Amino acid sequence: MPRVALDLNNAADRQKVKAEWKVGEGFVPGEPNEGLTARLLASPPREADFDDSSWSVCADIRESLSVGFTFAWYRTTVELPLEVNGMPVEGARLWFETNVDNYGEIWVNGQIDRSTGVIVGINAPQRIELSPGATPGSKYVIACLVANGPLAEPRGGIFMRFATLAFETTD
Repeated sequence: MPRVALDLNNAADRQKVKAEWKVGEGFVPGEPNEGLTARLLASPPREADFDDSSWSVCADIRESLSVGFTFAWYRTTVELPLEVNGMPVEGARLWFETNVDNYGEIWVNGQIDRSTGVIVGINAPQRIELSPGATPGSKYVIACLVANGPLAEPRGGIFMRFATLAFETTD
């Protein structure tokens, strides 16, 4: 199965899909106490149309943020080109793959598929199918909630070990 994977932490690869990472620290960035309030029903950065324009550009998703109990959102939008590294995009199976330290949720276009392992903890790899048949020009908003753990005694900071956008064909 032919496969092309773009490293979304690499500026040249991000340019191929017009992507730029933004990072907002906190469960609800910009809110008092980083949005950590009892019985909050949802965090707005998961939504596809959330305005992250005031967030910092994140040049290196591997850079550790803070220490101890920490939340942050990493967001990017990818736009599919006609081809990637010589592989036609049309009809390719499209995957987003990552590993976050420690707990992660992956929201795509404001949705989460709880049945496919998009919510994991303790540094587990995540692989989410964005499309079984990609279409050039399609856009995907990827929002990753990252938290440090274990919650009662977290160690170190939070970061994304890697993030790839993979195209696979059956040819």
